[in-house]
Amino acid sequence: MNEQVILITGTSRGIGESLARTFLSRGFKVVGCSRSEPQWLDTTAATDNYTHFCLDVRDETQTRKIFAVIKQKYGRLDALINNAGIASMNHALLTPFDKVKEIFAVNTLSTFLFCREAARIMRLHQSGRIINFATVAVPLKLEGEAAYAASKAAVVSLTEILAREFAAFGITVNAVAPTPIKTALLRGVPEEKLNLLIARQAIRRYGTFEDVINVIDFFLQNKSDFVTGQTICLGGV
Repeated sequence: MNEQVILITGTSRGIGESLARTFLSRGFKVVGCSRSEPQWLDTTAATDNYTHFCLDVRDETQTRKIFAVIKQKYGRLDALINNAGIASMNHALLTPFDKVKEIFAVNTLSTFLFCREAARIMRLHQSGRIINFATVAVPLKLEGEAAYAASKAAVVSLTEILAREFAAFGITVNAVAPTPIKTALLRGVPEEKLNLLIARQAIRRYGTFEDVINVIDFFLQNKSDFVTGQTICLGGV
């Protein structure tokens, strides 16, 4: 799998940073993007294999430039991981409509946009892996996360439909749904609420970056070419 080209969104911190570091250490050509420059680039020796774009994933014009560069520089794209996302953990009556639109734009619309543009390159080689990010908030129907869960439920549906549309091109489309992981996304969420959520899991602990990477590794394997349209929820949810 070395020398493959992988695009990861939201690589400035958290899960995205962990994914970028992991695949760089394995010899991948990694393309990342976020709204700001990742600070971790100063601490890794693999920067020659990393290309970063500072942009808003909701911007179609900027996004299409990423894929133009990938096509020109590498001539191929082997995998896409749609990690970028935002959340709003609030009662529906207290959630501004502008925030709802922002959540759907970042979580759902950008996922569609990146999937579409990635597939246009992947189909040239009749091969590719697309992995989207869902959330256990969908099957658990978590109160206080209506907009966030709904945006990710749309990602699950998108994953299932694109799996069928892209199958003829040798492209698989799957999703991973993490349980709570101690990242900036959970900052400000009361510990009591998180403990109640974890108590609803079969395996009652926080998720880790390694848990997520394990599922992504499975989807990326050549042997997984018969697995598509699936969402794996972590923690036994």
